[in-house]
Amino acid sequence: MKSAWIILAALIGGMLLGIGIETLSPDAGTASLPWIEPIGLLWLNALKMTIVPLVVALLITGITATADAARAGKLASRAVLIFLAAIILSGVMSLIVTPLLLRIFPLAADTAAALRSGLGGSAEAGASPSFGDFLLSLVPTNPIAAAAETAILPLIVFTTIFAFAITRLAPEQRATLAGLFKALGDAMLIVIGWVLALAPIGVFALGYALAVKAGLAAFGGLVHYVLIVSGIGVSCILLALLLAIVVVRIPPAAFVRAMVPTMAVAISTQSSLASLPAMLRSSAALGVDPQKADVVLPLAVALFRFTSTAMNLAVVVYVATLFGFELTPWEMAAGLAVAVASALSAVSLPGSISFVTSIAPIATAMGVPVAPLALLVAVETFPDIFRTLGNVIADVTATKYAADGVADNPAPTGAMP
Repeated sequence: MKSAWIILAALIGGMLLGIGIETLSPDAGTASLPWIEPIGLLWLNALKMTIVPLVVALLITGITATADAARAGKLASRAVLIFLAAIILSGVMSLIVTPLLLRIFPLAADTAAALRSGLGGSAEAGASPSFGDFLLSLVPTNPIAAAAETAILPLIVFTTIFAFAITRLAPEQRATLAGLFKALGDAMLIVIGWVLALAPIGVFALGYALAVKAGLAAFGGLVHYVLIVSGIGVSCILLALLLAIVVVRIPPAAFVRAMVPTMAVAISTQSSLASLPAMLRSSAALGVDPQKADVVLPLAVALFRFTSTAMNLAVVVYVATLFGFELTPWEMAAGLAVAVASALSAVSLPGSISFVTSIAPIATAMGVPVAPLALLVAVETFPDIFRTLGNVIADVTATKYAADGVADNPAPTGAMP
């Protein structure tokens, strides 16, 4: 939380300085760009270099952990299927609602042009592939080349197949490979931690460059972005409430009454993990067997990020719309597939880390520029509130639904990874 506010302050400070210099002396502002902007771009490149190895490591550990959880018993396997269905549903909702919100509340043309220029207006959409080309691109002829070219979707296809193959190995071999990729992922997270420690400097430089290029319009554009993505967060919360009332058949008043303490903790901490004790109490208030809740809720905190698919896709769709990219149905399908994979393999870390590691692969798979993420991460503090709220509501809802559908005793918690 503290680091997120420091990064946000660095962005605002850089933008205010850029606007001030550009207002007082436009020539001085333009002359300063070659000296300051490369600092931000260098930090952005350092962030990008971690994406491919981290995606591979997290996807393999996520799939092996999910498979192990599904083996833990009927309750755990039912919960995993519920998690998967829910994050797909939220992603589909986002692909429908985000373009609709952008049409109803469009960004002013001059503000969009200024923001686009400040975020790298030279980015251009490539030719849209045919459906046949899209299918052929799914399976890489050379996974190493796919990684080198940052071809995320075919790399994820290969990694997913490889991860499921690992789950079929003997326990000793499975543990060895899973441990290897877990260590690789942990090492890359340490690297990302080092890179993000320099985020105030990089974001300050990028914010300064954005303000010099775009002026006051940059602030308006970022506020519009926050409102749109937060709107998808609110949509996720409403969808989770709708599922609780219609599908799980929990009386609305009883559900809200049980969830108020959990929502208070979620808003104050912006962490699903920190909200786990409160979620256990909310589940008990809704009549969930504590033994079953002890199995499903920790599993939900580890694997189930209901809002991630929707809000991550919303970020990419927003950037695509800003840069005038026309997303084809199969590009949206590719984005949804990568978003689901990212949600299942994401880690319970501060939003500034998970933002980049989860959204960059989606943007790359959909052919959308990744560079704007370096600035958008600075304003993630506000949408992250809705992410956490939606996640805890969905966690408790999924726990109630999974527990109600299983009559036998759940597997002991120690059976889970």
